[in-house]
Amino acid sequence: MSVSEREKDPAAVKEEGNTLFKAGDIQGAVCCYTRALKLSDTQAESAVLYRNRSACYLKLEEYNKAEADASKALDNDPGDVKARFRRAQAFQKLGRLDQAFLDAQRCAQLEPKNKAFQDLLRQLGAQIQQKSVQLNSTDARVQQMFSLLLDGSANESDRQKAAQNLVVLSREDAGAEQIFRNDGVKLIQKLLQSKQEDVVLSALRTLVGLCTGHQSRTMAIVNELGMEQLCAVMGSGASTVSLAACHLLQVMFEALTEGMKREIRGKDEAILPEPSKELRSMLRHLLEMMPAANVSGPGRDNAINLLVKQVPRKSLKNPDNSLTLWVIDQGLKKILEVAGTVPELSGGGPPLTDNSHMSCSVLLSKLYDDLKSDNERENFNKLCEEYVHRSGLDAKLRAIQTVSVLLQGPSDVGNRTLEMSGMIDAVISLCASEDVTHQQVAVEALIHAAGKAKRASFITANGVALLKDLYKKSENDRIRVRALVGLCKLGSAGGTDFSMKQFAEGSTLKLAKQCRKWLCNESLPPTSRRWSVEGLAYLTFDADVKEDLVEDKNALLAMCELAKSEDKTVLFAVGSTLVNCTNSYEVEKPDPQMVELAKYAKQHVPEEHPKDAPSYVEKRLGKLLEAGVVSALVCMVKQESPALTEACRECIARVFLALVERQQDRGTVVAQGGGKALIPLASDNTDVGKIKAAQALAKITITSNPEIAFPGERIYEVVRPLNSLLSLECTLLQNFEALMALTNLAGISERLRQKIIKEKAVPKIEGYMFEEHELVRASATECMCNLVLSTEVQKLYLATGNDRLKLLVLYCGEEDERLRKAAAGTLAMLTAEQPELCARIPGTTTHWLEIVQALLLSEISDLRHRGVVIVHNMMQAEKSLADTLMESEVLEILSVLAKGGEGNQFWYGWEQADPEILVS
Repeated sequence: MSVSEREKDPAAVKEEGNTLFKAGDIQGAVCCYTRALKLSDTQAESAVLYRNRSACYLKLEEYNKAEADASKALDNDPGDVKARFRRAQAFQKLGRLDQAFLDAQRCAQLEPKNKAFQDLLRQLGAQIQQKSVQLNSTDARVQQMFSLLLDGSANESDRQKAAQNLVVLSREDAGAEQIFRNDGVKLIQKLLQSKQEDVVLSALRTLVGLCTGHQSRTMAIVNELGMEQLCAVMGSGASTVSLAACHLLQVMFEALTEGMKREIRGKDEAILPEPSKELRSMLRHLLEMMPAANVSGPGRDNAINLLVKQVPRKSLKNPDNSLTLWVIDQGLKKILEVAGTVPELSGGGPPLTDNSHMSCSVLLSKLYDDLKSDNERENFNKLCEEYVHRSGLDAKLRAIQTVSVLLQGPSDVGNRTLEMSGMIDAVISLCASEDVTHQQVAVEALIHAAGKAKRASFITANGVALLKDLYKKSENDRIRVRALVGLCKLGSAGGTDFSMKQFAEGSTLKLAKQCRKWLCNESLPPTSRRWSVEGLAYLTFDADVKEDLVEDKNALLAMCELAKSEDKTVLFAVGSTLVNCTNSYEVEKPDPQMVELAKYAKQHVPEEHPKDAPSYVEKRLGKLLEAGVVSALVCMVKQESPALTEACRECIARVFLALVERQQDRGTVVAQGGGKALIPLASDNTDVGKIKAAQALAKITITSNPEIAFPGERIYEVVRPLNSLLSLECTLLQNFEALMALTNLAGISERLRQKIIKEKAVPKIEGYMFEEHELVRASATECMCNLVLSTEVQKLYLATGNDRLKLLVLYCGEEDERLRKAAAGTLAMLTAEQPELCARIPGTTTHWLEIVQALLLSEISDLRHRGVVIVHNMMQAEKSLADTLMESEVLEILSVLAKGGEGNQFWYGWEQADPEILVS
């Protein structure tokens, strides 16, 4: 039978799968059985294939798929005892013991003498009995705990212990089920009405345990408790209770949405209605919290945070944005009421925190970005314009405040509302008002407008004099600091271009000095100090300002403390300031010929400030590390706030990459938690931010022991970001560093090698083995040297019809010492683990013997050692090969080498990586 005929014959493909299964290549067997199922046209044949694939899934610990395939096999052939046995095994692993017992019992009835069936039956009987005892004892414990918690006269320590035990119990499947079935939700409802904060917290955490990953229980709890009560708890004044309620609602959202996505439902689960009704109810109540006066500031912030996380699509590839359209239709004006609230006005609106306006900006931006068509965007604009179009002074103030929030969020919408008739004139006139609140709202709007391209030139022309006047004449520091930020923003219009400065020489330094003074003034409210950081974020485009800031240790410490504070709105300003100080922004170096042409044509040519030279930047990085900037960045990453936007995360990733540039600084970054903080930055970020964070992870992994830098399970999370750097879109330096880092990980354990294989990095690494740049080519080969310790990679070299082995043999004869070492090490490993490869070496090239001899005669001991191992493996593998080698000059060379007694390892570990090698 020809190859093409075999590929179309289901029986032949099945046999191939059987062979792979016996050889331990389970994934390969699954692929073969799946192909055979597509080709199969008989029920009997399909039943066998499903049964076989079920066995594979059991090995791969994918028990839901194993159960589904075994069930399909039984649908085709109800008498298939092997399929029934496999389904029983799958049910057992899934914890569905009753169903497993029924299947095992049927198997034992069909084949009473089968020991495997009898053993499984005994195991299941014991497990069911144990579960029954556990449930009965749990029942009594649950009742006892609730009795204590509801008894007002009970000892306080006993009640606290009962509350903690209830939370722990709810995290176990059996415990959660018992709480739920024993009217636990009604009892928890009573606990939620308690006046004691710790009792309410225990009730909320217990509900988290009941809802986590369980759609049916979540739907029942939402309907029984009602969203009114849950939102009332989240809207309460206690911030810890509000945060716990927010976490519960987040878990509920996840349980309901994951339940909608789940493809396979267990047969013991009831057929549930789609939870879209409950989801809409939850969202409606969150929107109603927006303008409600009885909701606390932290509660409102938590509600906004939930809307940010749950409403917009997670991926723009998903065409359904109906939830966003529904929220805009039902609740945009409610969100705008929060955006337009001026707390200082009498009856100014619902209570807010310092973070509320920024959170609103993020939510509005996310909703606007989730729109797909011009009609949808036009509707959003019109709703905003209708809200802003008001008469009366207080209404005008709220309108300007709304425009400020829009300019920080969906700036296109903000620009459009700003251009409405009379709006910019109202801003300018209110800046001159004698009322401090009016001035503050107007100045903030002016500042936000100044950063937008459409208005910047107008504000530059008309606003500078106004802001200078406010800064010099106002007696209120709140106004002065905001006016100062406006001047800073306008003064930094030239960016990093040294030759494009708006103000006279020394003016920016004076502004920066005042910003630092206010930043260190602890008597000022945190919001005013935050504005001073905003000013520095603009002024630090100037290298003189950067130098002054890093020399001012008190200002740096104050900024770091502010980054760790409750005021989340400062995050982006701190991130931007640090990006400027570390020069970690993108700078495109112009082509020298184009520069000459521009000079000839008398066109403007950007100039770099002398103090932005690498030597200055390096000193600034040292000063920032001394000031404890790493711990501040780590705290920023941990913030659960809409203010931690993707743009902010990108800033943090850029700064981290700059901080780990020098090898001697990497230990400091790791010791202060930088390694841990980089992992989420590499997955939840802008595309650029992900790459920056991944590259920082690579640099740390190259020169530190990865098991210390990323302890426990965290080390496995590093593989995916490193793999993302193996892309043509990344630079050769990023490719090189990723390969070096993966080499170190692959040398640690088989589990890490399996993780690298699972992330599909092996084909990419093989591709880089052909790279023209010698360092990249050598590092890819080194990585392969460590990966061939894994059987799955060895099988790639055992497979016929490819030139993998030939490439290694040829690389052993190259001039590049590093490449030869890596290739010879890989060949030594392979020939030791898979002796049959030895016989194939002579067929790779006619020069194979010369290459082996050259290894043995090398002046480099590592190469000689690898050559000796390869020869030893070849001689042990096959007599004819031994004869060929002995008839050549190899015997004589070995005799000479035998007197030396050398030995060394030939795989690559982290301590051998050379971090100083850079790729041009």
